[in-house]
Amino acid sequence: MKILIIEDDATTGRYIAKGLREEGHVVDLIADGREGLIAATGGGHDVLILDRMLPQLDGLTVLKTLRGAGSTVPVLLLTAMGDVEDRIEGLRAGADDYLAKPFVFGELSARVAALSRRPQGIDAESTLRAGDLEMNLISRTVTRAGQEIDLLPREFALLEHLLRRKGRVQTRTMLLEAVWDIGFDPGTNVVETHISRLRAKVDRPFDGELIQTVRGAGYRIAA
Repeated sequence: MKILIIEDDATTGRYIAKGLREEGHVVDLIADGREGLIAATGGGHDVLILDRMLPQLDGLTVLKTLRGAGSTVPVLLLTAMGDVEDRIEGLRAGADDYLAKPFVFGELSARVAALSRRPQGIDAESTLRAGDLEMNLISRTVTRAGQEIDLLPREFALLEHLLRRKGRVQTRTMLLEAVWDIGFDPGTNVVETHISRLRAKVDRPFDGELIQTVRGAGYRIAA
């Protein structure tokens, strides 16, 4: 693969580039956001590894500019900002994956390989739909019956997860892991609370229920 790394920490950048080159990849390494954006816009890269805090242009600005221009190159955000809200913000900006520092190179390599294996149809997908509900992944907007719906970051992430798996039941555990990054059941009703809030915005003002409860199993978006 041809991989572009935009990372201003010289030690980290060289470390990643060396490891990926040893695996046989062609690697370009750039240390600031503005030059990185120019290189990424030029195309030809299979995967982009993007630091979030960069000189000239920060990583999120680079990412939003790329997505706004229609670029579908898979992007792995690599950053020391590893809180859940930071990850949600990065994913909402258009990242395909998010890895917090410090990291193990083996995991980074595996994530890069996973991004490269994604079917092109998924990479190019910019709109998710269910009935008259539409989610634009580039502008990060949601509409139903032509009416825009204002969602909080976690609500957006929850709805996106369900839409990507339209028609398939998602258990409470699946949702906790995917949306809240919680690998165990904390014994709270956080999932139920957010599903209720989402329904109040997505279903109740409109005709037809899209978010369905499958008793004893979980939730799904009607196919």
